[in-house]
Amino acid sequence: MPTGVHLRDVRKQLFEAAERVLLRDGPAGLTSRAVTAEADVAKGVLHRHFTDFDDFLAGLVRDRITRLADQGALLQAAAGTRTVPDNLIDALTELFDPVTLALTSLVFFRDELRTRLRKGSGLPILTEAREMVKNYLSAEREQGRIAADAEVESLALSLIGAGHLVFAGRRRGTVPDEKELTTAVHTVMADALQRRLL
Repeated sequence: MPTGVHLRDVRKQLFEAAERVLLRDGPAGLTSRAVTAEADVAKGVLHRHFTDFDDFLAGLVRDRITRLADQGALLQAAAGTRTVPDNLIDALTELFDPVTLALTSLVFFRDELRTRLRKGSGLPILTEAREMVKNYLSAEREQGRIAADAEVESLALSLIGAGHLVFAGRRRGTVPDEKELTTAVHTVMADALQRRLL
């Protein structure tokens, strides 16, 4: 490992390596040894920058949550454009990419990691995703594109739950039929969209 490499560069290198391991081997294959081998760094590098492997995993999940905040800003900016279902379908497709799905499984099954990440109730990543969708739906409600009394918290929860079920549990490297997600989003949003016209 060359000297003078900034901590940020090492973290990024390790996180990118962890994502590749997740995609190739799934959550069960994600070990500190697998990450350092994939990153092509000495085994001790990870432990020089993180207190333990769960600290590293927490950093990896927080990095993904930061990216989710960026996605949320783009979704918020889309309010008032295209159709509400089209915006939601695109957002859910981007949200539930293979890395996010693998990280969600990892958080679910690793108690220590979940404890480190949890700020309240809910599963980290999915909780932030629900907030992202809720904020978007609130913006659409303000613009009159969904019913004025639409319960955006419940709609967001339903959309995240449905989206997660559509994408999760598939063989690695496969994606659901686009019609499945489209049907789920239209079903969840049907009442709020129809009642805005009354």
